[in-house]
Amino acid sequence: MSESSDSEIGSFLTGFIIGGLVGAAVALIMAPQSGEETRAQIRQRSIELRDQANTYGEDARHRAEEAAAAARNRAEKLAAEARAKGEELAEKGKGIVTERRKQIDDLLGRKGSESEAAAG
Repeated sequence: MSESSDSEIGSFLTGFIIGGLVGAAVALIMAPQSGEETRAQIRQRSIELRDQANTYGEDARHRAEEAAAAARNRAEKLAAEARAKGEELAEKGKGIVTERRKQIDDLLGRKGSESEAAAG
């Protein structure tokens, strides 16, 4: 997973938590209830927010692990393809070198026999 995606998830979670806290504060100000009831609601809401944050965090970690596994698989596939292509090119190069050596040997052999015939 890229750093920008991690940053986006972190920003989302931060905004989500801050929004929840602001909402709780507004509810406290606007709600006509006793302090004990208000504290119970705050406690309950904070538990819910914590659970949601944990859920989002676990989900983000799971997606990051999946993305890392997919990237690892893709990298292994590309490495295997590159290795195969390299081996193919090496074999092709060996064939070309062998062919060129034979051509050089043939040319040298012909020149050698021509000069022997002229000298003889």
